[in-house]
Amino acid sequence: MSITVKKANNEIEMRRVFEIREEVFVKEQHVAPEDEYDGYEKDSNHFLAMLDDNAVGAARWRLTEKGVKLERFAVLKPARGKGVGKALVEAVLKDIQENPATKGKLVYMHAQLSAIPLYEKFGFLKVGGLFTECDIQHYKMERYL
Repeated sequence: MSITVKKANNEIEMRRVFEIREEVFVKEQHVAPEDEYDGYEKDSNHFLAMLDDNAVGAARWRLTEKGVKLERFAVLKPARGKGVGKALVEAVLKDIQENPATKGKLVYMHAQLSAIPLYEKFGFLKVGGLFTECDIQHYKMERYL
């Protein structure tokens, strides 16, 4: 079993990213499509995780006025618990660290409750109280690189 994560740089890879997000967020978690697909798709750096030869995970990051925002981390159900989420976080953080525009910036996200232990392993801390976004409970989490 081999996990690889790469930047989604072409139409086929982007289609796979959107298929994974559709399955996890829209179908499984009942997020409205208009909330899932926003105006930041073109401004974001997208990632695709592969388990062996199967596309199983996706994520993105983008620069905002507050810093670097991690978003849309999704792993298909059959691939959960196999290290795909960890590999996605590692790849995204490495990409951010290699980007000169992100130096010294705050890295933050809105983390679903089930993902908080994963993000804590990477030094992210909960900030503020519990809130609901798209009918799913979240905490804001942040850290500096």
